[in-house]
Amino acid sequence: MTAPRYNLAPDTTENVWKPETAVPEHIKKLLVPKGPNHEINYILAFFQIVRLLKTQKRTGWIDRGIPTDKVESIGDHMYRMSIISMAIPNNDINIDQCAKIALVHDIAESLVGDITPFGGVSKKEKHRRELESIEFLASIIRPYNKKFSHEIMELWLDYEEIRTVEARYVKDVDKFELIQQAWEYEQEYGVKYDLSEFYASRSAVVSKEIGDLCDEVIRQREEFVKQLRQD
Repeated sequence: MTAPRYNLAPDTTENVWKPETAVPEHIKKLLVPKGPNHEINYILAFFQIVRLLKTQKRTGWIDRGIPTDKVESIGDHMYRMSIISMAIPNNDINIDQCAKIALVHDIAESLVGDITPFGGVSKKEKHRRELESIEFLASIIRPYNKKFSHEIMELWLDYEEIRTVEARYVKDVDKFELIQQAWEYEQEYGVKYDLSEFYASRSAVVSKEIGDLCDEVIRQREEFVKQLRQD
């Protein structure tokens, strides 16, 4: 197998973000085309990049003041989404595919980071960065496992473009997991931090099953806030 050729040095001619520049230096050392054991080193590099999802915090909670040590990681969010996806009570959809999409949908953020609408990066630029990142990740998987390289790219595109009914469900699961996490922070901190805007995600949920989950969480949250105001 032939490894892809990448210039892993930062681009000094243009101020354009590239995924290669976000790869930590110790991982770049593994990405040597045609080097000894390069197929294995490339997949090891991928595994180490994915590990960054475990250490990067979700920006929206930090922006709202949640203590940094209590803020969930991107990996936390993706993991629970995959579990929620497995629990969807609909035999007419491919639940395994839902779980896979959930596990992959934010994987580009391992290099891009969690960009929010208030982070100074346009929606178009965010998409460009994420697309180039998933293409880069697929390329370093390819020397080790071409089939998986293709699959991870297709799963990501399914989610981004909502190409399947499973992707539509996972989009809804994403919104529900956000609402659930906001509710959990409010149970821990009360209304010390203003998280009310996150509940507006309910309006984007289409599927009945996920909508019902959102509605019950919101009902419980409204009762909670009402009780706080009375006390």
